[in-house]
Amino acid sequence: MNARPSTGPSFELRHLRYFVAVAEERNFGRAAERLGIAQPGLSQQIASLEALVGTRLLDRSRRLFRLTLPGQVFVAEARKTLAQADIAFAAVQRAARGETGRVSIGYVASAAYSGVLTEVISGFRDAFPEVELILIEMEMLRQLDRIVEGALDFGFIRPPAAIPRGLESMIIQSEPLVALLSAAHRLAAAEQVALRDLASETFIVPNQTADVGFHRQTALACKAAGIEPVIQPNGRDFMTIASMVTVGLGVALVPRSMACMQLPGIVYRDLSSPTTRSEISAVFRRNEAAPAANAFIAHCRQDLRGRGSEAAG
Repeated sequence: MNARPSTGPSFELRHLRYFVAVAEERNFGRAAERLGIAQPGLSQQIASLEALVGTRLLDRSRRLFRLTLPGQVFVAEARKTLAQADIAFAAVQRAARGETGRVSIGYVASAAYSGVLTEVISGFRDAFPEVELILIEMEMLRQLDRIVEGALDFGFIRPPAAIPRGLESMIIQSEPLVALLSAAHRLAAAEQVALRDLASETFIVPNQTADVGFHRQTALACKAAGIEPVIQPNGRDFMTIASMVTVGLGVALVPRSMACMQLPGIVYRDLSSPTTRSEISAVFRRNEAAPAANAFIAHCRQDLRGRGSEAAG
């Protein structure tokens, strides 16, 4: 037979707090003062507690205050329960402040090369060590789709890209484009390269549509230089593009931070008239509900304010 739910007085945490205070103070008056309640009310609460547990917890037959044997057992267990309740309360508060939880972050590889990803992630881990961070390298259009779907919380992308409804983006770094050339290229020894001197070259870009990312940036930079480039979008990633440049299949425009990748057979050269810059943007849901994700968004905003004009190049 199933037990019926009790309709009588309920057992509450306050009963435990009251009883522990009485046991520790060994005096109802001092315990009532410590708890900030009236002594008669405290006496009634302890009597109610004894009725709930079905046994006497305090020995009132002598002048000296004394716990009964059940009372001694009960106060030890009550302390454990209150301590666990405090732990649970603190955990809930930490979660509500975004101090615990999980944040999934997508990024394009060039964001990692720039150093800004490492800087932001390291700063957040120092401030929120209990938040689990999941980092996933991912093509930027897929990142945007996954953020909309709720499968990803945050993304680091290289604009331009159409930002879907419901998402927000903020630029966290901007840097000049540079020319990536084969070490055997006729202009490899020059200190700077003019884009018009590359008018006859094939520009290698990632496998992207013409309106996003490096493909779009390359087209804009060449247009600003007054040339109509041949653009070949068949680079799977930076290493593929660098390999194609090395063997003389073309040239590429890449962010200056990519120069940290010092591979054999390639050189990086500043452009004499850099008119197009490459940006890194952070993308996230505008009405994010998860506290940990909101904490990461707030951290990125604070980091951006802290770096100020440095983010602009």
